[in-house]
Amino acid sequence: MQPLPDLKNNMSFEDFKTEVLNDYKIAVTSRECSLLGRREVLTGKAKFGIFGDGKEVPQLAMAKAFLKGDFRSGYYRDQTFMMALGELTIEQFFAGLYADTDLTKEPMSAGRQMGGHFTTHSLDENGNWKDLTKQYNSSSDISPTAGQMPRLLGLAQASKIFRNVQGIDTTNFSINGNEVAWGTIGNASTSEGLFFETINAAGVLQVPMIISVWDDEYGISVHARHQTSKENISEILKGFQRDSNGNGYEILRVKGWDYANLIETYQEAASIAREEHVPVLIHVTELTQPQGHSTSGSHERYKNKNRLNWELDHDCNLKMRSWMIETGIASNEALSEIERTIKREVRDGKKRAWDAFLAPILKDRIELAAILTRLATNCPNSESILKAKNSLLALEEPTRKDVLSTARRILHHNISDNSIEKQNLINWINKNSKEVQEKFSSHLYSESDKSAVKINEVKPIYDVDATLVDGRIIIRDNFDYIFNNYPEALIFGEDTGYIGDVNQGLEGLQEKYGDLRVSDTGIREATIIGQGIGMAMRGLRPIAEIQYLDYLMYALQIISDDLATLHYRTKGRQKAPLIIRTRGHRLEGIWHSGSQLGGILNLVRGIHVLVPRNMAKAAGFYNTLLKGDEPALVIECLNGYRLKEKMPSNIGEFKTPIGVVETVKQGTDITLVSYGSTLRIVEQAAKELQLVDIDAEVIDIQSLLPFDINHDIAKSIAKTNRVMVIDEDVPGGASAYILNEILNTQNAYEFLDSQPKTLTAKAHRPAYGTDGDYFSKPSVEDVFEAVYSVMHELSPNDFPKLR
Repeated sequence: MQPLPDLKNNMSFEDFKTEVLNDYKIAVTSRECSLLGRREVLTGKAKFGIFGDGKEVPQLAMAKAFLKGDFRSGYYRDQTFMMALGELTIEQFFAGLYADTDLTKEPMSAGRQMGGHFTTHSLDENGNWKDLTKQYNSSSDISPTAGQMPRLLGLAQASKIFRNVQGIDTTNFSINGNEVAWGTIGNASTSEGLFFETINAAGVLQVPMIISVWDDEYGISVHARHQTSKENISEILKGFQRDSNGNGYEILRVKGWDYANLIETYQEAASIAREEHVPVLIHVTELTQPQGHSTSGSHERYKNKNRLNWELDHDCNLKMRSWMIETGIASNEALSEIERTIKREVRDGKKRAWDAFLAPILKDRIELAAILTRLATNCPNSESILKAKNSLLALEEPTRKDVLSTARRILHHNISDNSIEKQNLINWINKNSKEVQEKFSSHLYSESDKSAVKINEVKPIYDVDATLVDGRIIIRDNFDYIFNNYPEALIFGEDTGYIGDVNQGLEGLQEKYGDLRVSDTGIREATIIGQGIGMAMRGLRPIAEIQYLDYLMYALQIISDDLATLHYRTKGRQKAPLIIRTRGHRLEGIWHSGSQLGGILNLVRGIHVLVPRNMAKAAGFYNTLLKGDEPALVIECLNGYRLKEKMPSNIGEFKTPIGVVETVKQGTDITLVSYGSTLRIVEQAAKELQLVDIDAEVIDIQSLLPFDINHDIAKSIAKTNRVMVIDEDVPGGASAYILNEILNTQNAYEFLDSQPKTLTAKAHRPAYGTDGDYFSKPSVEDVFEAVYSVMHELSPNDFPKLR
């Protein structure tokens, strides 16, 4: 571990001057990037700009205390910090602003996020972990305010696990848990519930987390008096200050323009967090935002003249400059020369970034122009082709859309042409479309050899005299195997630890493996998920338990915006293979009906959504996921823990395949498709249908995301020529998604002789009471009658009207 820089002791004045001057150069470089970046947006070269001007000096101090192995979880104004670490160049800054899709030029997100969102690469190009202890680490930023906070908690908790849990191979991930997780947030965003939830959780867990609040008194146009009680976040958090009566935080305050005190404060915070594993909050006050919130508007609209003048006087860069002159570190002339030089460097870097961004587009345009010239030679529409070509060539700054759109529109107007030149155009369009689409669409899921979809199925083995046990016993024993064989695995959630979860699927495991590996949490779903994301990003294999599927709503924003997009927004250079465990299906009561899957499916693309029908299937999913490298949501059947199942003899070793359906009953008349607890109802209905000579094929989806990658449902429909989807979500929910996959992805419509049907829950959630489920969700009788109706329409004589 490298030592913290000491600007007070063991350093000559000349070395001190060199250090300070280098910091000032970084601050000026960052400010010039912000100023020029805003102009690039206003000229139309970039879409949107949000910059770190006004926050430069405290970020320099933070960078000096930040060591290799540490992690940052910040927000979109930390450019100076990244520059100070050497993780962001001028060219990379502007490449991000222009959304360059080349990861070598724009390593933050390959143009998938707006500028100001920073990351480092935890994975190599093959999806393998790099040595995170030998590099500075920044978890990939997201825009939602305070959305970085839950993940920060997990990044910090990983250090506690690495320091205190024996048997984990920490190679590449930790050196005795010495790493600190550093968070940054604007003062206005501390109004978000995610901030307070994380602050409370970190104080309970006592993890090495340092959170910097950059306080410039505004949230876009809204002053702190409308944001925070007493207009002071550290004041109202005084109750979290640790003392002799209990654990809590160390709370520090420092002015954002005071270079020397900032460095001292950040080194003090780092020492406390790193050595004692105590969270620290640093309230950085008297900051400014010289260009306002973003390029979407000017701050002159909402700041009065006195405030604007105050900001000029308290600009952190100018205050640092004045201090350097007053202390004899540098003269005004020397600093002016530095500033002039940096202005040129930033302008030159911007030009290089723009030229690099434009180069591949210009190359595509030249290729297309040559093809169009040849096409126009013998084409009746030559005049319109040449006109379109010349219009494209006249564009000074073309986009990829301009180039490809021109090619496709010309193709649309030359449908009857059968020339070789037209085929060349088609070939170019196909090739370009594929190459460019990959730049925008790859890595939503893992593309490595560790993809969970690539893990082969291992079936449960049952002895002849296999014991019938409650389903919870299979889950419990499987988790026992997991924790015994995966030292890096841990599970946490509400009531997960001491009582072994509300359904005893973890009974006795906390006593066996300790309360750091099988642990209880507070009632705080968003940060339960955040714990999992952060720890998974540091090489652990966490299982975050959300007690019931309904409660997932509290955490859905974090799952959707952070977890589900992480691999995509870093183009495969960060991952968080978090497993989310929950339970639902076939419940009564408005808030415990547990079937909001239509909404979930549309919000969590990027993670696997798995819906096992029994506990053996669920256990198999956990075993599969731990061999892979992707996040997933596993929804166990709440009414399955007490149902009897055979105990497999290969517990912990069998694996349920992901993306593969299972045909649980063969049939010839109609294909019935369902999942989870409803699948059992469908099975019972299929038995009763046989009594009236209707032979239904029953298919268990098992995996909603991904869905039936082998297209086995279409193969079944090719045999039965009819299909019905039975689902307990509301109409147009998950059933619409399932039917779309069957008809439009698998093209099963061509095999149908009858209208495809869906049988769903009513358009409301079930009422409370024993009958709530029966009158709201598909029952055995509902399935029977719906299928019978299809067969009646097919053959009224064989199947007379039922009612």
